[in-house]
Amino acid sequence: MLSRHLLDSLTLVSMITGRCILDVGTGPGLPGIPLAICYPEKTFVLLDSNGKKTRFVFQAKVQLGLANVEVRNLRIENFQELLPIDTIVTRAFSSLEDLVKLTQHLFKSEAQDMQPRILAMKGVLPAEELAQLPDNVAIGRVVKVSVPGCDGERHIIELLAKKAE
Repeated sequence: MLSRHLLDSLTLVSMITGRCILDVGTGPGLPGIPLAICYPEKTFVLLDSNGKKTRFVFQAKVQLGLANVEVRNLRIENFQELLPIDTIVTRAFSSLEDLVKLTQHLFKSEAQDMQPRILAMKGVLPAEELAQLPDNVAIGRVVKVSVPGCDGERHIIELLAKKAE
């Protein structure tokens, strides 16, 4: 549990920027809850379509006293947020292509300060998924991470919306 879930979630810490972070497909609150503990000044919206999971996450939020966490029981394609989302994080959610398509409506306009970004946590580097990304997305960084106590490969893939020309 500690290495496979908690430490794995914390590999994102150095890459978190912005004020509002959306955790898509949060499941049991990973990586959103550990990140919210690390960044109490940021808002974390934890989204999952499974009501049983979001009820668990809500209870964890209450018991941990995480005032900076909002839990939403919705599918990503039905999610709308009043606050601009700065960073979208996912952990084993879907293919990169599907992730981009499902979150496209959340990208901010070019007039805003920060370019929208996605941080996708993956195992083995998904070369085929990277090759199938739509033209409106650029690969920012691909970071190979090491998780103490885990033997498998882990990567964080940063995706950025390309500005219209």
